Amino acid sequence: MTVPFGGELFTVSAFLVLCNRACNVTYAASMIFASGESLASKAPIWKYLIISLSNVLATTCQYECLKYVSFPVQMLGKSCKMMPVMIWGIAISGKRHTPIDWVIAGCVTFGVMEFLMTGPMSSPSDHHNSAKGLALLTVFLAADGLTSTFQEKLFKEHNTSKFNQMFYVNLFSALVSLVTVLAMGNMSECIAFCVAHSDFVGNVAVLSVAAASSQYFIYSQVKEFGAIVFAATMNVRQICSVLVSYKTYDHGVTLLQVCGLIFIFGALFFKSYMAFVDSTRKQEKQEQAPLINKIGRPDVIIESKLTA
Repeated sequence: MTVPFGGELFTVSAFLVLCNRACNVTYAASMIFASGESLASKAPIWKYLIISLSNVLATTCQYECLKYVSFPVQMLGKSCKMMPVMIWGIAISGKRHTPIDWVIAGCVTFGVMEFLMTGPMSSPSDHHNSAKGLALLTVFLAADGLTSTFQEKLFKEHNTSKFNQMFYVNLFSALVSLVTVLAMGNMSECIAFCVAHSDFVGNVAVLSVAAASSQYFIYSQVKEFGAIVFAATMNVRQICSVLVSYKTYDHGVTLLQVCGLIFIFGALFFKSYMAFVDSTRKQEKQEQAPLINKIGRPDVIIESKLTA
């Protein structure tokens, strides 16, 4: 979206979403057949459609904002995902969050704002519409928070498998993206760009395969640990991406922005550490429970015999 191919920039974000989702559908379908699962829907179709619409909106905004803000700014903005996930969790599932959760989310939001306000944030291809990029990033955060929260809800209420949910969500996402591209009248333009630039096709293929691979881990973590833990642990990828981007594209960074980075990821790593500690404690309790039952059962049997 920011690097030209043969002197031309590719600008149709919905087409990239379409390619990603088509690859995801193929991967999910192959895994369903390989594992012997049923292809039948395990949840109401309308619920899959809600996730698909929010997912397409989030991904499109994610790509679009790169036209107006730099990649590090986009990645750091995504670190604010915890707050929308918490709010959606309250609205959709009636969840309650601890004061520590709110403090950490507030610290991350403050750190991101400090980073944005103390250094350059424009995209290399556009130095005049950073506000538009931030608006797109805000829409992305709201839509992406809804997506992961609703995914968690489906896992709990309908006991859907990872691949079943991945298949139907991406199937509808692909259809929505296809309709969007056709409605915009950009399909012929996209195909012509692909024919003219083979290196672009290679990049899209790598992006799509990477997206399909990452979705397996996304669905696994949302199912096993929940949306809020996923939102926190995803920031390991974000800090690596930011550092690689600074190294590869030589982005400028100020001292105050470095302080903001330390503030943001310090809070995020603390959140990830607390989530790890909580999951370890729960696992230990689950492992101890059968031992207690086994110890208790003989006592009940002996007591019943003595009573008899």
